[in-house]
Amino acid sequence: MPDDLTAEDTKLVTLARAARARTGAVEGAAVRDGDGRTYNAASVTLPSLSLTALQMAVASAISSGATKLEAAAVVTEASTLDGLGHAAVRDVSPAAPIHVAAPDATVFATVTE
Repeated sequence: MPDDLTAEDTKLVTLARAARARTGAVEGAAVRDGDGRTYNAASVTLPSLSLTALQMAVASAISSGATKLEAAAVVTEASTLDGLGHAAVRDVSPAAPIHVAAPDATVFATVTE
């Protein structure tokens, strides 16, 4: 992982990677709220419901009472951040960094917009 990630952001990548591995999902994600609590999730693909891992992690945080996100991470095989997950984070916190990592935990992008 890059040296410029904080220990807390490195933890998010680790949690996202674990969520993905645990379920065999396409993606895993984790977010940290304004109180320092973390939430992780995997992508869900059902006939009646499809959510990205980042959408799931944000929903978990919000349903637990979070009002702000400090940072997020997503582990994916895709080469870019998905638009729906990005939008979910931005709905809650316009400036929270979103770290995008490969399945081996190599962070290849940090989105701040």
